[in-house]
Amino acid sequence: MLEEVEGVIEKDIRPLLEMQGGSIELEGVDDDGVVKVRLTGACAGCPMSQFTLVNFVEATLKDKVPGVKQVVATDDAKARFEELLRR
Repeated sequence: MLEEVEGVIEKDIRPLLEMQGGSIELEGVDDDGVVKVRLTGACAGCPMSQFTLVNFVEATLKDKVPGVKQVVATDDAKARFEELLRR
């Protein structure tokens, strides 16, 4: 399932997020069908990120990859802090 999720992210999800200045990183997929991702760029900390996660990322993955049950964002505070420092 991991390869299928990676493929959908590359083909269908990341290009649209990049058009808005954001991106997405796949953190992993567990045996229960939970996909863990990290939203980056303009998506990190955006007030609409939860909406994007559920209504776009999760909906797309559930539609295209059998077995995906949920998509959750990892809260990597260190990564967000480092991203702010680079600005």
